[in-house]
Amino acid sequence: LATGLSFCFLLAWLSAWFGLAPIIGAFAAGLILEETHFREFVGRGEKSLEHLVHPIAGFLAPVFFVQMGMLTDLSRLLDARVALLGVALSVAGIAGKVAAGYAISKREGVDRLAVGIGMAPRGEVGLIFANVGLGLSVAGTPVLDEGAYSAIVLMVILTTLATPPALKARFGGA
Repeated sequence: LATGLSFCFLLAWLSAWFGLAPIIGAFAAGLILEETHFREFVGRGEKSLEHLVHPIAGFLAPVFFVQMGMLTDLSRLLDARVALLGVALSVAGIAGKVAAGYAISKREGVDRLAVGIGMAPRGEVGLIFANVGLGLSVAGTPVLDEGAYSAIVLMVILTTLATPPALKARFGGA
C-alpha cells in the first residue's frame, strides 16, 4: 500500500511539475499499478492494492467534494446568464455523449443510447479541470471566472442527477 500510494503521489507531483493536472499522473499510476502486477501477492492470500486503497478513497472523496463545493459561489447561479450557460453545457454534454454512444458502439446487441446516457455524468474529473481553470491565468487574465466555474458545477450536478433516472427509464424501470 505504501509503495503504491508513494508511486501515485510521485506521478501526481511530476504531472503538476510539468504543468498538468495532478489527476493525470494519478491516473497514469493507476494504469501502471493494475492488478495483473499483483496476482502473485493476491495468490498468496494478500489483499489487492485496490482493496487496500478503497477505504482511503472512501474517506478522501467526500473531502474533495466538500472542497469543490466551498469554491462554488451559489449566488452566481442566480445570474440568468450563468444558469443558462450551465443548462446549455448540460444539454451539449448529454447530447455529445449520446452521439458518441451511437458512434463508438458498433457491435450488434449493444444498447447505444444506454452507452451514451451512461457516459453523460461529468463528475469529479469535470470539477478537477474546472478548478484548474479557476486558478489559471493567461497574460494576467483568468482562464475561467467564478461565473463560468459555477456554470460548470451546475452542469456537473445536472448531468450527475439526470443519468440514473434516464438509465432507469431506458431499461424500463428495472
